[in-house]
Amino acid sequence: MSIGDTESLRDAYEEVRSDKTDTNWAVLKYDGNTIVLEDTGTDFGDFKSRFTDDERKYGYLRVVTGDELSKRSKFVFIAWCGNDISAIKKARLGTDKAHVKNIMSNFAIELLVSEHEELEEEQILQAVRKAGGANYGTGQ
Repeated sequence: MSIGDTESLRDAYEEVRSDKTDTNWAVLKYDGNTIVLEDTGTDFGDFKSRFTDDERKYGYLRVVTGDELSKRSKFVFIAWCGNDISAIKKARLGTDKAHVKNIMSNFAIELLVSEHEELEEEQILQAVRKAGGANYGTGQ
């Protein structure tokens, strides 16, 4: 396994992290044995549709949490391993993931996902809130 164009991966990572863009996700895929940028975007449905049962992919996602008085961006690193992946490729995911995390290094939570139900937006938000500790609003 190798990392493809590191600069394009770093650019996608910074674009998701930037408050100056609407981009809130990036997806990385395998091109043979090389991890490359698949795409970036703004629509969660488009993000979710990129993960299929016959692929291993990595996602980096920005979500907004907080209450009526304070909104914060939080970041999620997702390692996707579809159910139709061979055992050897599943085993390699852990080592490959470490290389990707050298680039996409700042996140509130990391999720290892293999079921589409685990990629529901509300479920991801709940995991981020839980990891963040206090979760309360003003009641307004």
